[in-house]
Amino acid sequence: MPKHNNTRGHSRSLTKNHKFAIAGVAVVGAAAVAISAVPSNAQTLTTGAPAEAHVAYSTERIQNVKGTVTDQLAAQNVKIEAIAAKKQAAAQVVAKQRAAVATQQQTAAQAVKKAAQARVAEVHAAHAAHVRVAKLHAAQERAAQRTASRSTHRVAVKAATKPAVKSYANNLDGWIRESLDIMKSKGIPGSYSGLHRNIMRESSGNPLAINDWDVNAINGIPSKGLLQVIPPTFKAYHVPGTSWNIYDPVANITAACNYAADKYGSMDNVNSAY
Repeated sequence: MPKHNNTRGHSRSLTKNHKFAIAGVAVVGAAAVAISAVPSNAQTLTTGAPAEAHVAYSTERIQNVKGTVTDQLAAQNVKIEAIAAKKQAAAQVVAKQRAAVATQQQTAAQAVKKAAQARVAEVHAAHAAHVRVAKLHAAQERAAQRTASRSTHRVAVKAATKPAVKSYANNLDGWIRESLDIMKSKGIPGSYSGLHRNIMRESSGNPLAINDWDVNAINGIPSKGLLQVIPPTFKAYHVPGTSWNIYDPVANITAACNYAADKYGSMDNVNSAY
């Protein structure tokens, strides 16, 4: 039987599917050779002398064997390529999913980072605002302390420069001493002894004393107070800063001393009714 050899230098390594395909082709070819070797007019041999054996060989080439193997190999390749394509598509889907997850994770990480940065900035801003408020309060407190210190200093200076308010006893001694201080500030002469002597003679030291028997009383203007001053004289010689009440001890003394200074030079020069 003629051989069909396709020599290509080096034989290509066969896969498992290729080997199965070639084996099938060999079986089919062997069957075809066996069928073609049996004559179409074969007769039954007798038990006599052996008949001469005739073997007929078909010179007709087997058709479609190579094409069938090629088709099977192509189909196998198509299946393999389809599987590879599916695997590749699945791998691409997985890669896209992984890339999407990675993008989401990166976006989430960036969001967390931005939130943390915003929180840090907020904390820094709050701290800065707190520091500014604290500084403002401290400055206000220092300003208040300086103002209070200046006020205290001014009060102290005023207290040091302003004469202290002098107090007097509410009795004849106190009335005379207060009157003498007022007279001194107004330039009215007089002494403690001169005032005391005339007061004791006129009223015995009674600020409410009133003369209701002398000529002044007869005329309706009786003498009143410590130094027995009539109302017209008291009004005419009243010293500013004292009471307008003729019975007030200090007002009565200063008005009488002012009258005596005008008429006699000083209350010290008066030794009788004046």
